[in-house]
Amino acid sequence: MGGSPEEARARAEAKFQKQQLADQQAAAAKAECEAQARAVEANTARLKSLRLAREVADKEAAARATPTDTSGTTKAATTKKKRSP
Repeated sequence: MGGSPEEARARAEAKFQKQQLADQQAAAAKAECEAQARAVEANTARLKSLRLAREVADKEAAARATPTDTSGTTKAATTKKKRSP
């Protein structure tokens, strides 16, 4: 493995270039992963806000749909028919 100093320098340069390329690829992959994670977080937040808005709208609709008459009588009690003997 002796070789000339030029060969050793060339090997070291090639190794360095290979490591630089690997570092660049790793940084690009990390940036892409982080971008995807931010996109997922944004979509999750959007869906959560839509779900919460729907739940509020459903509660409001249910509140409007229920009768507010609280006189104590129910429809079943007022429409009872007498049994014939």
